[in-house]
Amino acid sequence: MVKLLLKRSAEALRRHKARGAESALILPVFDGDAPDDPALAAAAKAARFTGRAGEALCLPGADGLTILAGIGAGRTVQDWEAGGGAGMAEAAGRAQAVLLAEGATARQAAGFAAGALLNAWRFTALRDARKDKDAPPARVILGVTTPGKVEHAWKRAEATLRGVLLARDLVAEPGNRLNPASFAERLRALRDFGLKVEVVAGKRLAALGMGALRAVGGGAEHGPRLVVLRWPGKLMAAPVAFVGKGVCFDTGGISIKPAAGMEEMRGDMAGAAAAAGAMLALALRRSPAPAVAVLALAENAIGAASYRPGDILRTHSGKTIEVLDTDAEGRLILADALAYTAARFKPRAMIDLATLTGSIITALGHHRAGVFGNDEALTAALMAAGEAVAEPLWPMPIDDEHREVLKSDIADLRQCALAGSGAWGGRFLSDACHAAAFLREFVEDTSWAHLDIAGVEAREEAAPLGPKGPSGFGVRLLDRLVAMRFERDT
Repeated sequence: MVKLLLKRSAEALRRHKARGAESALILPVFDGDAPDDPALAAAAKAARFTGRAGEALCLPGADGLTILAGIGAGRTVQDWEAGGGAGMAEAAGRAQAVLLAEGATARQAAGFAAGALLNAWRFTALRDARKDKDAPPARVILGVTTPGKVEHAWKRAEATLRGVLLARDLVAEPGNRLNPASFAERLRALRDFGLKVEVVAGKRLAALGMGALRAVGGGAEHGPRLVVLRWPGKLMAAPVAFVGKGVCFDTGGISIKPAAGMEEMRGDMAGAAAAAGAMLALALRRSPAPAVAVLALAENAIGAASYRPGDILRTHSGKTIEVLDTDAEGRLILADALAYTAARFKPRAMIDLATLTGSIITALGHHRAGVFGNDEALTAALMAAGEAVAEPLWPMPIDDEHREVLKSDIADLRQCALAGSGAWGGRFLSDACHAAAFLREFVEDTSWAHLDIAGVEAREEAAPLGPKGPSGFGVRLLDRLVAMRFERDT
């Protein structure tokens, strides 16, 4: 992550002028306002720059590049984040960016910087970034009136930011580098931040009766893992639990996917990545709320030990599942993880995140994730948290009819509807609702919500808060949910 330097405004401006053409100065502008500098105001008017949130205008000058960053009404932190991100996008190719946030509150200034650094993220582990002429600035300075007052707000924002960037890094990794074993090893490093990390594999998974997770990962070279991340917090309360789908690569198994677009299935572990990122954020900001994340990691591959349509799987809960489609694997591994989490931790609330169905994209596109659940208060809190951090949700139903189609003649329930729920069939069924109805069978009486994040886990094109690619959706939402609802004793 690019390191941010917090300086007084005068010092920040001096450093900008000292770097000349190598530096970009990013100035926030309210919607309908004009910059104080007459020359900048005239240029903005000529370019029809209005100052709406997320709008940016580049103006080269003798002291380097000046970027006007629209912050809209500027009332919310979201407005400032959008402005910072849009401004940073225009600073590409410069060695340094200076953000000037005079007059902003501490949270607004921190949001201005957070938006800029969210936009500055790039996955460079596998390429020579030195040849990237459009690389974001390596040095970012935030200029404010009183740095001491902003420092606390920035540390809070930075914790969540680092969680988002961890999730993005994980989702960007290709399947030949991030498999269940290496994913688990990456997560072990979170011990350095105060998280307890437990990895369950092999015979221990079998002893726990994880028949669904073991079946999905059985055909791969690297067997499945169940990773448990725990944050103790300070409150004497049951933890809030995050459960993440971590399919490191999804071929579809024997019900194989079409070749076109299959490379995107390296991101089928975005739910697990978001849960891990949220746990890192809670640890970095020392949240008082106890929390646990249970991540089901597997690779849905084709091999001699692959599970088949028609197989019957016995899960951790004891319930049996009739498999109809091996490309509906995510709900299978979540079934074991949800039942395990509910039984072992008895959480205050349990939220799972998964790139689960194509049908949720048909319903909601790439703008919102779907939220299902059995607790209206929890659903409402999740939706409020999502709106607060620009990760919006939309409530979806679980009706009796959605459970009815899961009846099986030879097992406790079917995994999906008869017409299939994979890459093709799922687009013409309410498969997202069927999947949620299936998952509900494994949560018992726990307060539970399911977030189907297919369609929002990656950006189709660049936006103020990030480039095209992994978005880290879910990290900020979960962090805000905990802050709003679970950091009190009651």
